[in-house]
Amino acid sequence: MTPDEYCADKTRASGSSFAPSFRFLDARRRQAITAFYAFCREVDDVVDECREPLLAKAKLDWWRGELAALDAGRPTHPVTQALAIARQHFSLPSEQLTEIIDGMQMDLDQTRYADFKALQLYCHRAAGVVGLIAAEIFGYRDRQTLKYAHTLGLAFQLTNIIRDVGEDARRNRIYLPQDELARFGVAERDILAYRHTPEFRALMEFQATRAREHYDRAYAQLPAVDRKSQRAGLIMAAIYRTLLDEIAADGFLVLDRRTSLPRWRKLWLALKTWLAA
Repeated sequence: MTPDEYCADKTRASGSSFAPSFRFLDARRRQAITAFYAFCREVDDVVDECREPLLAKAKLDWWRGELAALDAGRPTHPVTQALAIARQHFSLPSEQLTEIIDGMQMDLDQTRYADFKALQLYCHRAAGVVGLIAAEIFGYRDRQTLKYAHTLGLAFQLTNIIRDVGEDARRNRIYLPQDELARFGVAERDILAYRHTPEFRALMEFQATRAREHYDRAYAQLPAVDRKSQRAGLIMAAIYRTLLDEIAADGFLVLDRRTSLPRWRKLWLALKTWLAA
């Protein structure tokens, strides 16, 4: 199996809502974004699948070393070997890749956030930086596009937090800011007991409004000159915002289930968005 085949398999196995956008890219960009997405999945899986924190930290440290090996021209993992190929055409700074690992490290060190300001650093590392690297791969002419990409990454992360409240809580992670839980009268025990109370729904409506504001801000920040080059990101946004709308329409029943869109709908949204951009 080649490094690119490994990354493609990793992407397919994830069932990602992002994957439909990849097929609209040219071969070089598709190879690069698939390698980059596989890297994100690898480091994210470390903290999601490894139950022993010390072992998870050791694995993340291994990935930091692998990025050093990538910079030295001696990558050993199929993902970093694929990233080496992508680097022949695109800027994929190790500093930004390391920030993504730093975001995963936060999942090992911190499981609660006092307020939204405290959560923002995590969102930046886990998703804002992802948006910046993706924008480099998709291409841009106006640097304002980087602001759009970062804001869109934050919108994706806020959507993930809403979708995964129950799943994350079962891993002892609650990303909903503690001051907002208190404001809406939602106790952690309600979340862990899967209580879809009126108070919980009001809290989630508030979270969804914040996420939608980030989508709207991102769209407003995208310069017209880069709209076509950033179509893959706009496809991701269409899919993720539709997912958010579905979660809201279902009454934010996110504590004991995971909402997802069927593959045919993702492909339809992808094609619709690509043609409209």
